[in-house]
Amino acid sequence: MAFNIADLFERTVDAVGDRTALIVGDDRLTFAQVEERANRLAHHLAAQGVGPGDHVGIHGQNSTEWMVAMMAAFKLRAVPVNINFRYVADELAYLYANADLVALVHDVAYAPRVAAVAPEVPHLRHFVAVPGPPDAESEAAAADPEVRAALADLGSVPVADALAAGSPDRDFGPRSPDDHYVLYTGGTTGMPKGVVWRHEDVFYALGGGVDAYTQERATSDTQLAEKAAAAEVPLVSVSIPPLMHGAAQWSTLRFWFEGGTVVFVPRFSPAAVWETIERERCNVALITGDAMGRPLIEELERDPSRYDLSSLITISSSAAVFSPTVKDRFIELLPHTLIIDAIGSSESGHNGMVVLQKGATAMKGGGPSVAPGRDATVLDDDLRPVEPGSGVIGRLARGGNIPLGYHKDEAKTAATFLTGADGRRYVVPGDFATIEADGSITLLGRGSVCINSGGEKIFPEEVEATLKAHPKVFDVLVVGVPDERWGSRVAAVVEPRDADDPPALDELDEHCRPRIAGYKVPRQLTLVERIVRSPAGKADYPWAQRVVQDPDGV
Repeated sequence: MAFNIADLFERTVDAVGDRTALIVGDDRLTFAQVEERANRLAHHLAAQGVGPGDHVGIHGQNSTEWMVAMMAAFKLRAVPVNINFRYVADELAYLYANADLVALVHDVAYAPRVAAVAPEVPHLRHFVAVPGPPDAESEAAAADPEVRAALADLGSVPVADALAAGSPDRDFGPRSPDDHYVLYTGGTTGMPKGVVWRHEDVFYALGGGVDAYTQERATSDTQLAEKAAAAEVPLVSVSIPPLMHGAAQWSTLRFWFEGGTVVFVPRFSPAAVWETIERERCNVALITGDAMGRPLIEELERDPSRYDLSSLITISSSAAVFSPTVKDRFIELLPHTLIIDAIGSSESGHNGMVVLQKGATAMKGGGPSVAPGRDATVLDDDLRPVEPGSGVIGRLARGGNIPLGYHKDEAKTAATFLTGADGRRYVVPGDFATIEADGSITLLGRGSVCINSGGEKIFPEEVEATLKAHPKVFDVLVVGVPDERWGSRVAAVVEPRDADDPPALDELDEHCRPRIAGYKVPRQLTLVERIVRSPAGKADYPWAQRVVQDPDGV
């Protein structure tokens, strides 16, 4: 019995091959069609010398080819590596080299960026070009002379040619639960780092190996495929974040292992999301916090009767802060839809979730209070589990099925993956938390961006959630800046809802003081045209620090 990602997918293909697996715009593929294309691309890559353990980059936006490329790599026991499509030359050169890429599957549109840095990465030797999202923007890129010249310079093989040359047969050798899955995460600080998982561990942490509601573990590698075959009407999920984000990848794989249909929106827009849910009769939607939730709910508020959302059972947010004001608006407009706030990370997998209820969305700290997932806990400074209800602030941790560490970074691995006082190995990514008397975990905030002002800990996420409730604030990041008296003071970087009527510092002060302690209230305000976030909505705190220190230089 092997819990291997490619094996689990093939079990689903064998069980429900004729069922629709993937929808992106007008592109629709059954499980059998994804399988055939993945087999063909895998054989093409193998002919170029790609084999077990080799790293294959995927640099593109949401498309059917993205998931085909991922599965092709897994079939070869190679390792697909997600590339942030917003990265520019220096960032790409770093990531391509750090990830040890030998091959790259890239959107046609990104050929000029790839060609600019490929000569700096000598081990990157083969390129496959895919059309990208099925829309007019991709068609225009394909006709651009600069793009065509870059494709020629790279020698990129069109994916249609690669598929035509590759065998459709599933004739690969045996695989292992020890095969690697690598997820590069930019996080909120520092350069991107690759989190290295064993297939079996990431399946139990993120892929449905543990039922999120019952906490029961899968005991057979055919169990989910059998569940898929037994389901007469499969669930339809729309995954809204970009596939370069781990939440989107694992939302897809988890649904696939159970025979569900996954829908992608090629490029994010609020109207396109709601139209897609209505057209495809989606049952489940995945978002990443306020970055997607706020524009989605504002689009719905403009005309709540415009879209037929009667098929929607659940909206789940993960991987980014989902503020109480936005949650309440979802609950108000979608009273028959479950709104779920889940916590987790690239390093830890699923740590817990809460089904939100009207009037109970307030946060005690920088995040929600959630029912902990299997093996999730909070450790104190001595790496002992925090006693529930003690009020002790520790660090969120998870044992059991966790990653091996960071790719090529022993120091970060040693700092994040620790042995607890009980002798167990834990991943401790840096989030402060506490355990309530009822056993729920309250997330307080990321330690790396915690502000220490006069000896008091201030978690930016809590202050940000408070500021987002102000009617003049559209988006905000909070950072600490040096202060002679207090060591650090709280500074807010605000994107106004209306550029012609921005909030003033005294207005924000008046708004915050009844809601949070005085030492947490911002003492400095910087207005910006737009808050910089990752494609998945994660905060860019280094950017916010630069803005506060030099507003005109950023």
